[in-house]
Amino acid sequence: MKVIRYPERNSWQELIQRPELELSDLETQVEEIIERVSREGDQAVLEYTRRFDGVELNSLEVSKEEIRASSSRVDRSLKDAIDEAHGNIRAFHSSQIQSSKPVETGKGITCWQKLVPVQGVGLYIPGGSAPLFSTVLMLGVPAKLAGCPSVVLCTPPDSEGNIPPSILYVARLLGLDRVFRVGGAQAIAALACGTETIPRVDKIFGPGNQYVTMAKQVVSRDRVAIDMPAGPSELAVLADEGSDPAYVASDLLSQAEHGPDSQVILVTGAEELIHQVEAQLDIQLAGLPRKDVATRALKQSRAILLKDEREMVDFINLYAPEHLSIVTRNYHRLSEQILHAGSVFLGPYTPESAGDYASGTNHTLPTNGWARVYSGVNMDSFYKKITFQEISREGLAGLGKTIMSMAEAEELIAHSNAVAIRLKPPGDE
Repeated sequence: MKVIRYPERNSWQELIQRPELELSDLETQVEEIIERVSREGDQAVLEYTRRFDGVELNSLEVSKEEIRASSSRVDRSLKDAIDEAHGNIRAFHSSQIQSSKPVETGKGITCWQKLVPVQGVGLYIPGGSAPLFSTVLMLGVPAKLAGCPSVVLCTPPDSEGNIPPSILYVARLLGLDRVFRVGGAQAIAALACGTETIPRVDKIFGPGNQYVTMAKQVVSRDRVAIDMPAGPSELAVLADEGSDPAYVASDLLSQAEHGPDSQVILVTGAEELIHQVEAQLDIQLAGLPRKDVATRALKQSRAILLKDEREMVDFINLYAPEHLSIVTRNYHRLSEQILHAGSVFLGPYTPESAGDYASGTNHTLPTNGWARVYSGVNMDSFYKKITFQEISREGLAGLGKTIMSMAEAEELIAHSNAVAIRLKPPGDE
């Protein structure tokens, strides 16, 4: 990690920059994929799967029999872990469901909201070297709790055309409607446009590589909604001289191993801690199967030494990290000052990986500074809210003058007339 000592505030904007991706031709390539899938449907999806994944598929959809058989191929210990995580995630998200009670805003004036689940939900689950079955839980649990009528899943096949049993086990556990063996930009295109086999959805959720991310951004312009802007994973750790360097290093590495474009940041006022963490990174890296990936991520990561707590908090709020771990002695007090973060992990015994898997919070979070304005996935992500109102004649009589006065001030006379015509005495022309 690069160590930055006491940077001036006017240089912070440069320090919060994320790793740059090469996007010059990416958007054009992705747009071509989307347009072709839109025109040719399954045929285009199958051809792109052959080209990008190196597998010839006979069928895009995973059969019910294959999904059922997946249970026997998942270790009992992993099933137990998934089941416990499922219970925690369900409990946390269930607590977010709110009923909207009618409100009488004035005499004879009643207003209320109705929660309507998104009708068609598409879940994208990355595969490859690390199939993220945990993301099926994070997205599928709230989608099912919300009562979304159709929840379908796309995930890339392996070289034999198979889907990881862990992903299929979770899909069956949650009762997802359909599962398709397709990944990449072509999967996003199929969900956005619909094909002969894959239904068009209304909203797409889930992380992915730069092609998937770009495809989501493109289809969100005029075809479907998406969960949020997202990019490579990131973590900031706020620490002091009392923090355990081994714990800090383990959290940094837990995000660095996601991919070479991940970024981790250590923010502290204790220079000796930086040296201790660096030593722990070397020790812990040696035993990681994804050592090369984590090492590449660390090369574009930083340890930032600041003067005091005020600067530390200000820097974190400017960075707006996807994940924030606060392991200072006074972590509760500092946490109250955090304005911008996707998910916050407090104290020495709350590793970021708890939120990734099993504590109950959602791990689908805004990256690249979007935590300044976006929340992570939650129950509201799977609803739309329709407002209703009902006004009695007495209520309109009481409110009418206000409506007409405002409408006439804006020179919208038909608005005013819509009230006046209702308030005329019976028989008055």
